[in-house]
Amino acid sequence: MAAQELTSKSATSSDTEKGLVGGSHSAEGATTVTGRTGPSEPPATRGKTSIADVVVVKIAGMAAREIPGVHDMGGGLSRTIGAVRDRVPGGRPNVGRGVKVEVGERQTAIDLDIVVEYGVPITDVAHDVRENVITAVERITGLEVVEVNVAINDVHLPDDDRDTTAETRVE
Repeated sequence: MAAQELTSKSATSSDTEKGLVGGSHSAEGATTVTGRTGPSEPPATRGKTSIADVVVVKIAGMAAREIPGVHDMGGGLSRTIGAVRDRVPGGRPNVGRGVKVEVGERQTAIDLDIVVEYGVPITDVAHDVRENVITAVERITGLEVVEVNVAINDVHLPDDDRDTTAETRVE
């Protein structure tokens, strides 16, 4: 993640005392955005909204997988474990595999580990992934995405799909 600190727009102490702004980051990995309080405030602004880190992870993972040229996500070991998990009856794919996030009060930074298809322009895929992830996370959560770091860990070759157990020499 970036060395820069994820911060929100600064507010004066009088704004905080009036309940106009606020927010906190809990130890459980959720960001809480405090709304306005009081009967004179519009109903939609009364109360708090919490966004857990796992929410950003899932949104970013789904958005990255939508891009043509992305074969899989995650490092070698996590992909192996994921493949075993996917084959277990009742097991669901882990959309967060290969995604790490750092969520602040108003901003987030995202790291992605990606496997691309052979033959696709890697820089174009990375650009498209970055753009789609930023658009999806900002639209759905309202958080500002300060950066999306894309690491290409592997290239999926066409020969990787062939089934080696289909033909055996010995019966």
